[in-house]
Amino acid sequence: MPDNDSLHRLLLDNLTTATILLDGELRLEYMNPAAEMLLAVSGQRSHGQFISELFTESPEALISLRQAVAEAHPFTKREALLTSLTGKTQTVDYAVTPVINRGQTLLLLEVYPRDRLLRITKEEAQLSKQETTKLLVRGLAHEIKNPLGGIRGAAQLLARELPDEALQDYTNVIIEEADRLRNLVDRMLGSNKLPSLAMTNIHEVLERVCSLVVAESEGRIVLVRDYDPSIPELLIDREQMIQAVLNIVRNAMQALAGQSDLRLGRILLRTRTLRQFTIGHVRHRLVCQVEIVDNGPGIPADLQETMFYPMVSGRPDGTGLGLAITQNIISQHQGLIECDSHPGHTRFSIYLPLDLGASPT
Repeated sequence: MPDNDSLHRLLLDNLTTATILLDGELRLEYMNPAAEMLLAVSGQRSHGQFISELFTESPEALISLRQAVAEAHPFTKREALLTSLTGKTQTVDYAVTPVINRGQTLLLLEVYPRDRLLRITKEEAQLSKQETTKLLVRGLAHEIKNPLGGIRGAAQLLARELPDEALQDYTNVIIEEADRLRNLVDRMLGSNKLPSLAMTNIHEVLERVCSLVVAESEGRIVLVRDYDPSIPELLIDREQMIQAVLNIVRNAMQALAGQSDLRLGRILLRTRTLRQFTIGHVRHRLVCQVEIVDNGPGIPADLQETMFYPMVSGRPDGTGLGLAITQNIISQHQGLIECDSHPGHTRFSIYLPLDLGASPT
């Protein structure tokens, strides 16, 4: 059986809560693997570094930590904005507990990321709305398609009985419009075809999209690639994923087309891997993140909550089906799509599982 020190170290190393121990000078004594992952630093290499060399929060936070050392007074801070050395900012709660050891006051910090919990809550609400919308659209589609079939059939029968062939122009209009509405309803419903999954390089998908964009824009929009070449192949439907990404990029192109100088338009395609990422109720060891970022005017605030719904569009000539189809494709791949937009910056993020084994949260 291990001694007490080894047992304590073993327990700390296996905690999922980020745990940091500082000495009285606010220099690092220890951090567990969960803290290393949160701050993207090595505990061994960072040993002895001042806290602001690990992450920054606010000048007031340093004052509070020094007071905690001087007065041995614990405290908790909610929804603090913590910035790591990589520049990543995240919302966290943290508890500070003074610990007396051999006459010295150490500080034990327990850090709880809030971004993940907030994102999961938002994602669950989004998935619930998506499921409700699907049921509504399917019910509406059934009620529309049945009468359309009757109207089309009646128009065909009427066309056969007309004494003058010139009058068939009117029945042809009825048939064509019935077909157009049926096709629109089918597009709203999305494809019932299951994805044809095969191991595919995500960059092959993105490069195909890039080639289509270059042809459509005649090279007037700047495309920037920022790929992580170490990302392994994913189990995806190549054609469906091309369609999903292309729908987003085309929206970006159309947003940039409204600017006075199209040459200033810029679309960035970025890929990264993320560890321990939760999609729905499943926590994945590794996911592929695909970001599509443009410097257009942004998505109006009143559309950001509903833009994945069918028939919702910010353009007078838009069908409002592109993003709904994209979300359906990503959902079929057990993935997630998110959007963050403000004037001059719109980012769509697609998350696709890379691991074959995932565990419920």
